Amino acid sequence: MNKHQQPVIGHLIRDWRQLRRLSQLDLALEAEISQKHLSFIESGRSAPSRDMVLLLAEHLGVPLRERNALLLSAGYAPVYLERSLEDPSLQAARSAIDMLLKGHEPYPAVAIDRHWTLLAANAMIPPLLTLVEDADLLRPPVNVLRLSLHPRGLAPAIVNLAEWRGHLIARLRQQIRATADPLLAELLTELLSYPVPAVPTAKGRSHEEAEPPIVVPLQLRLGESVLSLISTTTVFGTPVDVTLSELALETFFPADEATGLALRAIAEANASA
Repeated sequence: MNKHQQPVIGHLIRDWRQLRRLSQLDLALEAEISQKHLSFIESGRSAPSRDMVLLLAEHLGVPLRERNALLLSAGYAPVYLERSLEDPSLQAARSAIDMLLKGHEPYPAVAIDRHWTLLAANAMIPPLLTLVEDADLLRPPVNVLRLSLHPRGLAPAIVNLAEWRGHLIARLRQQIRATADPLLAELLTELLSYPVPAVPTAKGRSHEEAEPPIVVPLQLRLGESVLSLISTTTVFGTPVDVTLSELALETFFPADEATGLALRAIAEANASA
């Protein structure tokens, strides 16, 4: 294939199948089609219908954005719309996001896109951002991972930086495996170039022998306090819009009573300011 040509649909389906570590037989059985037919599609001997492209994409867990790319490569129009979160047609979704962010107070919460770009945040986030040393990191578009791990971002204030860094890097690697997104791969390369903090070990025990925690908390030093936060991720359940399919809400909860008290005190100070 000439390097200036668009990749044919069969090659793309094969690439996604291999990314998912499925054999042709595995995918054919899941999609309830013959292995021979799938082989013909991948080799270019058979042109898949629009419905077949969507069927294979569904069983391969291809993200909506990439499903549109598959359709275009097969000569079909994209199915999934991509609209700005500010688009009037997404007003109900935007209202739901704002409600969830506000309703999570007095605990921090943010909305991010597929590249970890900050889209929205509740009132508990700005007090935490006062810890950021480099103002350039706060200029839009703000990347949450860069902000967290950059040596002039939040990193110096994260008490368990080695542990938290490992958690975020693992999540990013998993996302790259799922989406094959080149921009996320570039972001990973950048994050890995940042200084690596020393890994503390449990007293009297090696790092390998130390019992791993059930969840990895974010331990953030804020003034005289250390906030210990556990995070959860919320996504839309059945999105048919590219933007909504790539949006996630990262919500943080206090991991101990002292953190809960400190966050409520910050919220009260915000309200009276």
